[in-house]
Formats: sequence, C-alpha cells, structure tokens
Amino acid sequence: MSKTAIVYASTHHGNTKKVVDAIAREFEVDLIDATVTTEKDLSEYELIGFASGIYAAQFHQQIKSFAQANLPQNKKIFFIMTSAMNKDFSKSMAESIKGKNAEIVGKFTCPGYNTFGPFKLIGGTAIGRPDENDLKDAVEFYRTLVRVGRQ
Repeated sequence: MSKTAIVYASTHHGNTKKVVDAIAREFEVDLIDATVTTEKDLSEYELIGFASGIYAAQFHQQIKSFAQANLPQNKKIFFIMTSAMNKDFSKSMAESIKGKNAEIVGKFTCPGYNTFGPFKLIGGTAIGRPDENDLKDAVEFYRTLVRVGRQ
C-alpha cells in the first residue's frame, strides 16, 4: 500500500476539509493542515496531494509556501481544488513546485460554497457544495490514482 499525505488549507467554509475528510474515511492517508503545520518531512510518502480552496484564482498561500519548503524531489503529486468557478487553478502552484521534479498524476476540482466579496450580498454561490456527489467523485478520483499507482 502506497503511503499518501494530503496537505490542505480549508479556511473559508470548510469545503476543502469536507473533500479530504471523505477521502480519509475511505483510504489510509495522512492529512496535514498547512495552516497549522508549516514544516513536515514528506520523504516517506510516495504520493502527496495539495488541496485548497481557491482565493483570487490561487491556491491558499500557506499551501504554496508549504510545497515550496517541504516537497522533496521526484515525488508523485496531485491537486484538489474547491472553488466558486469549478475550474483548474493548479497552475498557481507552478512556482511552488518548480525545480522539485514532481510528477503531477491527477487533478480534482469541484464547486465550493463561496461568500467572498460581492457574493456575500446574494447569499453566496455554489450553496450546499461540495455535496455528497462531489465527495463520492473525490473518493473515486483518489481510488483511480491509487489503482494507477500500483501498476
């Protein structure tokens, strides 16, 4: 069984935490909260995930800083994103993983409840998301990663 860590930041509505918790309920993964832990030796992990809500089209600053400081060379990594726009914002991690020779093996994105800025006035967007289907999709995404990694 490959050893996995998921480094996450979930500071706004807990959307990202719901997603990583769903994966952790089904699989043996170590969850590392980057807003609490700034240094961690990740060398023992075969697979490392970076999970974040998206803030102004960027991964949370503490995720970016954590990756830059702690990601070892030659690791398989994946990204999990929750955002109002449900788009791939993993490019915002490029600078943080530069020079680490990391292999990106997957990306998962789902809508996340958002009340940032003007959205607060209308009660937010993506209300109730991530929902049960989003969480099932996240678990399935991870299952596929692990399955592919074993071959």
